[in-house]
Amino acid sequence: MKAAIVQSEIKFEDKFFNLKRAYEFIQNAANSGADIIFFPEMSFTGFSMNTRLTGETDGYTISLMRTAAEKHNIAIGFGFVRLLDGKGENHYLIADKEGNIVSDYTKIHSFTIGGERGDFRSGNTLPSAASICGMNISTFICYDLRFPEIFRAVTDRTDIVAVAANWPASRRNHWRTLLKARAIENQVYIIGINCTGTQKDIYYSGDSMVIDPMGNVLAEAVPGTEQLLLCDISDNVSQVRRDFPVLESRKFDLYGTFYL
Repeated sequence: MKAAIVQSEIKFEDKFFNLKRAYEFIQNAANSGADIIFFPEMSFTGFSMNTRLTGETDGYTISLMRTAAEKHNIAIGFGFVRLLDGKGENHYLIADKEGNIVSDYTKIHSFTIGGERGDFRSGNTLPSAASICGMNISTFICYDLRFPEIFRAVTDRTDIVAVAANWPASRRNHWRTLLKARAIENQVYIIGINCTGTQKDIYYSGDSMVIDPMGNVLAEAVPGTEQLLLCDISDNVSQVRRDFPVLESRKFDLYGTFYL
């Protein structure tokens, strides 16, 4: 599977500008033979708490991405804000090459420090794995990366975990370290999709990357640069787990007693 990762410089709260740029990335990725393209968290608005401006009730962004996926014969991972009963929901979806929505995840862990809990309703359901080119892809969003429990919970049905983010440069070392840790401990591919540039005086360095199940970085975007990163991903997760069967040593019954 060839994956395309968009390390975009999001123009804050300017959905139409960002969507126009997105179409260019989608076309370029399709022309390069990519099977799927991933955009960062809140792909076309940036990390805004103004849900009345950015939030949608009519599925506008979903409709556009479904059409683009079918037109260019490429699966698309993208984030947007759904507005429901006055509260926002931070979603990340995957549309397959036929334009069908095959995964719709709502961010479980609200970034309280950034004010997300006040304006957003958090999710309480693990993502459904989307099958793209025979590989199962689960998605999480930004702050979720700090909670290894949810990654472990999807491991057995997942080959790739895509983490879409607006992760500030001030904590870029955490981003890089945690992405590698999640790959190694779960023996999965991790795709980290981050934005770059400045939003409301916060600088984002990007550091988008693809990491294999052994923790090796297969591809990495240039920090601070808007870029379309391409990476070929092999379907070898099962082989890695057979060669080094660490997951077989898990003790689920015991772990549960630690939380009582």
